[in-house]
Amino acid sequence: MRLYHARPGRRAFRPVVDRLTVSMSGALALVGFAALTSALSVLGELRATGFALGGFTVLCAVLGAVSRPVAAPLIAGAGWLFFNGFVVHRYATVEWGGTGAECARLGLFAAAALVASLPAALPRRRVRVQVLAAPDRTRNVRS
Repeated sequence: MRLYHARPGRRAFRPVVDRLTVSMSGALALVGFAALTSALSVLGELRATGFALGGFTVLCAVLGAVSRPVAAPLIAGAGWLFFNGFVVHRYATVEWGGTGAECARLGLFAAAALVASLPAALPRRRVRVQVLAAPDRTRNVRS
């Protein structure tokens, strides 16, 4: 396991970031959203306001930053389930509040998780190509 690597052409070392697998991201998302729901309940903000929606969106982005991009729909789905069940409709009842509202919330959570996880999908190395001039063989020829 490498802890550090250098990009070609650079001397600076950067730590290698290992991303969580999809299943581990899902488990962490369920635990994280349960903790966030409990914290919102203690604060008295367990209602569908911008503060609660912002908290869930920020947690989606944080979880997306440590996960692979493939896990973004799973993180968004877990966030939507907790937001819909405990914040919007209360008492752990998941209900459909309309296509526009629910798809917008799910899309917001998915976009936050995906945008935060996209830097992991970028290639870590860039291939540099340098064209070398052909050596001039007539200059070094001894007569």
